[in-house]
Amino acid sequence: MAEDLVLDTAIRDWVLIPLSVVMVLIGVLRYFVSKLMHSSQTPDAKIVKEGQVMLRARNLRAGANFIPLKAFRARKIYFCNEENGLLFVPKGQSTNPQAQMFSDPNMAMDMMKKNLSMIIPQTLTFAWVNFFFSGFVAAKIPFPLTQRFRSMLQNGIDLSTVDVSYVSSRSWYFLNLFGLRGFFSLILGEENAVDDTQRMMQMGGFGFDPSKGLSAEKDNLDITQHDWVLPNFEQRAEAVLRKFVS
Repeated sequence: MAEDLVLDTAIRDWVLIPLSVVMVLIGVLRYFVSKLMHSSQTPDAKIVKEGQVMLRARNLRAGANFIPLKAFRARKIYFCNEENGLLFVPKGQSTNPQAQMFSDPNMAMDMMKKNLSMIIPQTLTFAWVNFFFSGFVAAKIPFPLTQRFRSMLQNGIDLSTVDVSYVSSRSWYFLNLFGLRGFFSLILGEENAVDDTQRMMQMGGFGFDPSKGLSAEKDNLDITQHDWVLPNFEQRAEAVLRKFVS
């Protein structure tokens, strides 16, 4: 049977509130530090051109049925021709984004700055929380939870008799770390919000290979079937109107 605990107000005043305020201040500080460390780079004209080509090919697939068959075939050949098509990538000309990053010192430096701006504050903050606030039951969630949430909400507390809805100080740190993006979007703007989850996902890969995107878009356009909808548009519109009238 899970036991109900009475949380001391001192834990709220000296653990819960200071920890939340510190996490918010660190997030704002990281935002301004990342802006100071950010270096503006001119985009590669080749990458921009390839991105525009893929966008045009997607638009062609999306609106293929609204143009005549002859026009669709002409555009399809223009994009997918094996000799000089815009989406055709000859073998051996694909670029490795990791090798491109290491060959460009500016790109490697920007990647290192982004990783350091995330890793160093998190490491120091977690050490501070683990040293000063370890073992506290900081809060209680106002709705019941299953036992699967115990390892997530009661990190650092090895008591199976405590109800799952109680949150430890260490778990409160992780909840603030990954759950404050909505608050940062309000005070910093949606585009400037600090998203640690997205940054961690970006650390797994160094970039996007445009040649693979071109090849994938070429394959998608090759298998696109044309079915011109305009010749039967009047009949379809009449059928829809009849349904509304009846």
